Amino acid sequence: MKTVSVFFAIAMASTVAITSCNQSKPVNTIKNLKEGIIGETTASAKYEAFAKHAREEGFDTIAILFDAASKAEAIHAANHKKVLEGLGEIMENFDPQFEVKTTAENLKAAIEGESYEVATMYPKFLEEAKAEKVEKAVKSFTWALDTEKKHNEFYSKALSALEANSETNLPVGFAVCPVCGNTYDLANLDDKCAFCQTGKEKYISFN
Repeated sequence: MKTVSVFFAIAMASTVAITSCNQSKPVNTIKNLKEGIIGETTASAKYEAFAKHAREEGFDTIAILFDAASKAEAIHAANHKKVLEGLGEIMENFDPQFEVKTTAENLKAAIEGESYEVATMYPKFLEEAKAEKVEKAVKSFTWALDTEKKHNEFYSKALSALEANSETNLPVGFAVCPVCGNTYDLANLDDKCAFCQTGKEKYISFN
């Protein structure tokens, strides 16, 4: 009888431990990391396609911007995935879905996507990651958010230039931090990345 009681107590303790473990899992952050991976991976593939089409239309300077942004988004996706895997989760396979239209329309689509990430998506992700105390997710989401703000500005200037039929005032090249995705005008680089302190000698150049 005593043996049965001991076995029952151990079984109950194991059940409580498992339940406690499941309850402590950052469910919202895991979901958000997966959503972020899909969004950033799709953006990377989309901007790569936009760059190719911009060149076909003769907008080489805008194409370089899309190239740089594509690389930055791929870095964001990789950072999110690393955090997700650190939480013991695996990202499911998916196929990025997007449309390629005229360069003007592609810039508008890029601005719309970046605006959503800046105003809605990443603020929500950050709030929930902070609430669930997932510091690595907070860092990855912050890097992405701060970079998307810069992308939005670059895209808005590019669209204005295209509509004015002049690319002369646009940056002729960009640099991307390989650690956090921070994107710079080549003419205005920090010696160390403003977001993650990576040295500029490691930046990836696009020109």
